[in-house]
Parts: sequence; structure tokens; C-alpha cells
Amino acid sequence: MKEGKKRGAERTQIATRNEEWSDDRLKTFLELEPPTGMPADYNILLKAYRGMTAELFERFIPIYLEDGRDINDILPDGSTFLDLVSQHRKSTAYAAALEEAGAKKVKS
Repeated sequence: MKEGKKRGAERTQIATRNEEWSDDRLKTFLELEPPTGMPADYNILLKAYRGMTAELFERFIPIYLEDGRDINDILPDGSTFLDLVSQHRKSTAYAAALEEAGAKKVKS
């Protein structure tokens, strides 16, 4: 018998906060394979954005660039990752880290 989704205190996995992320752990994001049709560099930024706090993302960007990745990788629709992040109202710190590293918006 399948149970409904657990909420709050019923969850079995406790949320982790203030966890230490080494540079080696950040580098594991560089190994992620993209889904069909998505540029690899864009996918890496997307996964990092979704999985890291703004502070960790800011630490990750130089590692990403040192690996020869393209911060302005473009999707088939012509948009960059900064275009996506700029649409989210709580992503100011992420967008600032991208802009500081040379990311550009293509769409407004």
C-alpha cells in the first residue's frame, strides 16, 4: 500500500544546513551529463544554481571557468543562463556572481 507524501516532522530525512562543501565536492558538478538537447555547460550551471546556496555558487563559478567552461553558453532559443536567473526575484546574488564573471544577458 502506497502512502501519501510525508510532510514536516514526518519526513525521514532531516534537512542539512551549515554543511561544509569542499572544492572537490564543487568540482563534481563539472562531471554532470546534460539531457538531450541541452548544452553541457548550461546544464552544469543549472544544476549548480539549483543545488547550491548563493555563497557556494559564487565559489563554484571560478572553478567552472578554470575548467574552460562557457558562462555564456546559449540554449537553442538564444537565451543564456543569466537570462534565466534574472527572471527569478530571489536570485540577485546568483546573477551578481554570474555578471562579475562576465556573463551576459541576450534577452531582456
